[in-house]
Amino acid sequence: MSNTSSSNKVTVPEAKGALNRFKFEVANELGVPLTDGYNGNLTSKQNGSVGGEMVRKMIAEQERQMSGGVQNSQF
Repeated sequence: MSNTSSSNKVTVPEAKGALNRFKFEVANELGVPLTDGYNGNLTSKQNGSVGGEMVRKMIAEQERQMSGGVQNSQF
């Protein structure tokens, strides 16, 4: 199935820019050559690793906040 547009929707539109910067930061940390625009040359594994790491980092940050942790935010 080939979609010409993404079905991903940002729940909080004001966060779109920060999430995009975060995505590129994580991709860079993982060595995934993510570019602005079309990335059809990347494998599912590469793309999935970026999304998975983003989720892990967001969950860790939320857990720190919920536990009253004093570590600085990644975002």
